Amino acid sequence: MTRQSASASRELEHPARDAIRLESVLHALSDPVRLSVVRRLADGPPEQVCSSFDLPVSKSTCTHHFRVLRESGVINQVYRGTAKMNALRDADLDALFPGLLAAVLAAARAQDGRGAG
Repeated sequence: MTRQSASASRELEHPARDAIRLESVLHALSDPVRLSVVRRLADGPPEQVCSSFDLPVSKSTCTHHFRVLRESGVINQVYRGTAKMNALRDADLDALFPGLLAAVLAAARAQDGRGAG
Protein backbone atom coordinates (compact mmCIF):
# COMPACT_ATOMS: atom_id res chain seq x y z
CA MET A 1 0.00 0.00 0.00
CA THR A 2 1.41 3.38 -0.91
CA ARG A 3 1.71 6.17 1.60
CA GLN A 4 -1.03 8.14 -0.19
CA SER A 5 -3.53 5.26 -0.17
CA ALA A 6 -2.68 4.48 3.46
CA SER A 7 -3.47 8.04 4.52
CA ALA A 8 -6.61 8.14 2.37
CA SER A 9 -7.88 4.98 4.05
CA ARG A 10 -7.56 6.70 7.43
CA GLU A 11 -9.68 9.71 6.46
CA LEU A 12 -13.02 9.78 8.20
CA GLU A 13 -16.22 10.87 6.50
CA HIS A 14 -18.03 13.90 7.86
CA PRO A 15 -21.21 15.52 6.58
CA ALA A 16 -20.74 18.79 4.75
CA ARG A 17 -22.14 21.77 6.64
CA ASP A 18 -25.24 21.96 4.44
CA ALA A 19 -25.91 18.23 4.96
CA ILE A 20 -26.10 18.47 8.78
CA ARG A 21 -29.68 17.75 9.88
CA LEU A 22 -31.29 19.08 13.04
CA GLU A 23 -32.85 15.73 13.92
CA SER A 24 -29.43 14.02 13.70
CA VAL A 25 -27.82 16.65 15.91
CA LEU A 26 -30.61 16.39 18.49
CA HIS A 27 -30.35 12.59 18.45
CA ALA A 28 -26.59 12.77 19.00
CA LEU A 29 -26.98 15.22 21.88
CA SER A 30 -29.79 13.24 23.52
CA ASP A 31 -27.48 10.54 24.92
CA PRO A 32 -25.83 11.34 28.28
CA VAL A 33 -22.48 9.83 27.28
CA ARG A 34 -22.36 11.76 24.01
CA LEU A 35 -23.50 14.94 25.73
CA SER A 36 -20.64 14.54 28.23
CA VAL A 37 -18.18 14.32 25.31
CA VAL A 38 -19.63 17.49 23.76
CA ARG A 39 -19.51 19.30 27.10
CA ARG A 40 -15.87 18.38 27.59
CA LEU A 41 -14.99 19.52 24.07
CA ALA A 42 -16.85 22.80 24.66
CA ASP A 43 -15.16 23.44 28.02
CA GLY A 44 -11.65 22.14 27.33
CA PRO A 45 -8.94 22.33 24.72
CA PRO A 46 -10.32 22.67 21.17
CA GLU A 47 -8.92 19.26 20.13
CA GLN A 48 -8.82 16.20 22.35
CA VAL A 49 -7.73 12.64 21.73
CA CYS A 50 -10.33 9.86 22.15
CA SER A 51 -8.30 8.08 24.82
CA SER A 52 -8.40 11.17 27.07
CA PHE A 53 -12.13 10.73 27.67
CA ASP A 54 -12.91 8.62 30.73
CA LEU A 55 -16.32 7.33 29.72
CA PRO A 56 -18.32 4.72 31.67
CA VAL A 57 -18.66 2.43 28.65
CA SER A 58 -16.62 -0.21 26.83
CA LYS A 59 -14.12 0.79 24.17
CA SER A 60 -16.42 -0.45 21.37
CA THR A 61 -19.36 1.51 22.78
CA CYS A 62 -17.14 4.57 23.08
CA THR A 63 -16.23 4.18 19.40
CA HIS A 64 -19.94 4.01 18.57
CA HIS A 65 -20.67 7.23 20.48
CA PHE A 66 -17.87 9.11 18.73
CA ARG A 67 -19.09 7.81 15.35
CA VAL A 68 -22.65 9.04 16.06
CA LEU A 69 -21.29 12.48 16.98
CA ARG A 70 -19.13 12.60 13.84
CA GLU A 71 -21.78 11.33 11.42
CA SER A 72 -24.35 13.78 12.79
CA GLY A 73 -21.95 16.70 12.24
CA VAL A 74 -21.46 17.55 15.91
CA ILE A 75 -17.73 16.77 15.97
CA ASN A 76 -14.85 16.57 13.55
CA GLN A 77 -12.38 13.69 13.85
CA VAL A 78 -8.94 13.48 12.26
CA TYR A 79 -6.05 11.10 12.68
CA ARG A 80 -2.76 12.52 13.93
CA GLY A 81 -0.38 9.61 13.78
CA THR A 82 -2.15 6.85 15.68
CA ALA A 83 -4.32 9.23 17.70
CA LYS A 84 -7.83 10.21 16.67
CA MET A 85 -8.37 13.88 17.50
CA ASN A 86 -11.84 15.27 18.20
CA ALA A 87 -13.05 18.85 17.84
CA LEU A 88 -16.49 20.36 18.24
CA ARG A 89 -18.00 21.73 15.01
CA ASP A 90 -19.44 24.66 16.91
CA ALA A 91 -19.03 27.17 14.06
CA ASP A 92 -20.97 24.90 11.69
CA LEU A 93 -23.66 24.21 14.28
CA ASP A 94 -24.01 27.89 15.17
CA ALA A 95 -24.29 28.84 11.49
CA LEU A 96 -27.04 26.29 10.89
CA PHE A 97 -28.85 26.36 14.24
CA PRO A 98 -28.00 29.66 15.98
CA GLY A 99 -27.89 29.30 19.75
CA LEU A 100 -28.78 25.59 19.80
CA LEU A 101 -25.47 24.28 21.12
CA ALA A 102 -25.16 27.07 23.69
CA ALA A 103 -28.73 26.39 24.88
CA VAL A 104 -28.15 22.65 25.18
CA LEU A 105 -24.90 23.16 27.10
CA ALA A 106 -26.52 25.74 29.41
CA ALA A 107 -29.45 23.38 30.06
CA ALA A 108 -27.06 20.52 30.87
CA ARG A 109 -25.19 22.73 33.36
CA ALA A 110 -28.48 23.87 34.93
CA GLN A 111 -29.57 20.24 35.24
CA ASP A 112 -26.31 19.46 37.04
CA GLY A 113 -27.05 22.33 39.41
CA ARG A 114 -30.42 20.81 40.24
CA GLY A 115 -28.76 17.47 40.99
CA ALA A 116 -30.79 15.67 38.32
CA GLY A 117 -29.41 12.52 36.70
